Amino acid sequence: MTVIYNKINQIIGPLVFLENKHSVQYGEVVNIIMNNGESRNGKVVRLNEEVILIEIFEDTKGISATNSELFFTNDTFKLNISKDMMGGTFNSLGKPIDIETKKLLKVDIIPEVRRDINGIPINPFARIYPNNVIQTGISGIDGLFTLIRGQKLPIFSGQGISHNELAAQIVTQAKVFTDESFLIIFCGIGIIHDEAISYIDKFRMSGNVQNIISFINFADDPVMERLMIPHVALTTAEYFAFDKDMHVLVVLIDMTNYAEALRELSLAKEEIPSRKGYPGHIYSDFARIYERSGLIKGSKGSVTQIPILTMPNDDITHVIPDTTGYITDGQIVLSRDLQKKEIYPPFEILASLSRLMKDAIGEDNTREDHSDVSSQLIASYSYALDARDLVSIVGEESLNAEQRSLLKFADVFEKTFLNQSIEENRSISETLDIAWKVLSYLPKNKLNRIHKKYIEKFYQRG
Repeated sequence: MTVIYNKINQIIGPLVFLENKHSVQYGEVVNIIMNNGESRNGKVVRLNEEVILIEIFEDTKGISATNSELFFTNDTFKLNISKDMMGGTFNSLGKPIDIETKKLLKVDIIPEVRRDINGIPINPFARIYPNNVIQTGISGIDGLFTLIRGQKLPIFSGQGISHNELAAQIVTQAKVFTDESFLIIFCGIGIIHDEAISYIDKFRMSGNVQNIISFINFADDPVMERLMIPHVALTTAEYFAFDKDMHVLVVLIDMTNYAEALRELSLAKEEIPSRKGYPGHIYSDFARIYERSGLIKGSKGSVTQIPILTMPNDDITHVIPDTTGYITDGQIVLSRDLQKKEIYPPFEILASLSRLMKDAIGEDNTREDHSDVSSQLIASYSYALDARDLVSIVGEESLNAEQRSLLKFADVFEKTFLNQSIEENRSISETLDIAWKVLSYLPKNKLNRIHKKYIEKFYQRG
């Protein structure tokens, strides 16, 4: 039975306060009809015996205490999902839009199912350990920090670093090695209009747009929509993964905008702030998003996540990257120093890791030398960076032959292995071949992390 309220007690930002006069459920959808015929939608986000607190999906402009009727629907927000979504672009509420004008399209999709966007947490006992690779075509990821199906592997960036280009390249190039169906869902959170158009244009030019579903939340959209869109994207991903047995990769950019919206709403609710003004429940909010990835017993599909966030002031200890690091399976950090050297993608090797790659690479999945090569590249690059620091103190003339070879190795590693064009799509085999060319700048006796049989087979020093 629909319950109607005729009087609003208070409006603060996107929040509407009502006196509680009936039995209401948390997350219940509310329709708001104004005297001029305009309508808004919202949902219940907090309630007690005295007050019902409603978040409005759109803005609250035009709503006053006396000019609106609120209809409680006795239902939660549900998303219409269909295979017809593939290749399309949608807003935060799952409605198809024209990316150029940002307006809703007149033709809506015919839903196959309707799903609550909050989803159901995956039972840890029902999870399967991930052990299959997703190839991105980017040597720094595929060779050193391999992405695994079902993994959540965030990318930590900073303002002005090339994470937008990296996100687009991953979306257009990612693939699985099997003949199984593969889908990519792109979720833009609080991005500007020009960026959104650029993303969609790149997807269309790739020739793979029919396997991409895009959800776009613009920077000038209401705060509530920014908080909803990751759940809308992941609900779609779960349907195609666990109902349609597809492997789904979800790229979310920028999670910092999500966190800022969370803080803005928390302040409007007058919640007690925690670190740097963010709410104390930011960890559980992030976990509700990140933990929706994985593989489930009895299902052939998987959901993999790459959340991308910009670290405020490049501070990796900031609450946003710090909280993300606790929940996810590693991180890839982008370097401003390498960005200045025009290295793309500018991966900060020593600050990055993929915790699940060790059990998914090797002879049966990628190539037999993959693990050894990855370990040797990272170790040798670490020694080379120490040698670079030494040069700044004593000068290059004071270095011995081993240290000079390390310097040469580091330069070639950055310019040949890490650096590639935005359109360059390398297979893992090509990535490992390039790695051996780079390692061949070091003497054989310094390759102490690689089995002798691989050195004899792949080492190329002239």
